[in-house]
Amino acid sequence: MKNQLLFITCEHGGNTIPDPYKPLFVDAEQILATHRGYDIGALAVATQLGEELADFHYYATTSRLLVELNRSLGHSHLWSEFTNDLSKKEKKLILEQYYFPYRNNVETAIKHAIEKDNRVVHISVHSFTPEMNGEVRNAEIGLLYDSTRKLEKQFCMRWKKKLEEVAPQWRTRCNYPYRGSSDGFTTYLRKRCKKTHYIGIELEMNQSLLAEMADLSKVMNEVVKQSLKMLLNDDFLELS
Repeated sequence: MKNQLLFITCEHGGNTIPDPYKPLFVDAEQILATHRGYDIGALAVATQLGEELADFHYYATTSRLLVELNRSLGHSHLWSEFTNDLSKKEKKLILEQYYFPYRNNVETAIKHAIEKDNRVVHISVHSFTPEMNGEVRNAEIGLLYDSTRKLEKQFCMRWKKKLEEVAPQWRTRCNYPYRGSSDGFTTYLRKRCKKTHYIGIELEMNQSLLAEMADLSKVMNEVVKQSLKMLLNDDFLELS
């Protein structure tokens, strides 16, 4: 194997609604500004990681409420209440304009890297709301992976230790607040890439540390960056 390459993506980086579709979102400004519209704070972290550490980085800033880039075709949450009743023709156009270009760009870059016998570590950056359906999330950082893929588990166990070294005051949990094997872009890519050559991780960060608190947000950026940098400096290629 030649090299280990870091790929950073952010599927929910913004809450922009393209002009042709704004009539669908009249009076939806408040919803678009919440976690339903985008992953608050995720883009800032993804941008810093991408610019300072990554070999490839790519972000989306169109709202997930137009089309959910982190869901597979046919998934019940691919379309929101704002777009679910569109015609097949209208949905097809949205997919062609926003869904496929984003996902195909990332998938093509990963496959090209793997074809050259590189290992790709793909970190998909997300954030989660501090409370969901009355349940308070008891973690600051979550690392999602497929427990059946040895390298992903090893990577996350090591990253968790680095995060705890850099920020012992924060709770880091694996496969929380979601399961890493649930439907998502990394899950889709795992099915198309060798276990030895693709490591797909979702980084989840608590929005309470990213929203409306500039100092804490900067700390989160640094904690994630420094811990990941420490991990990548380890001889991870020797794992198999």
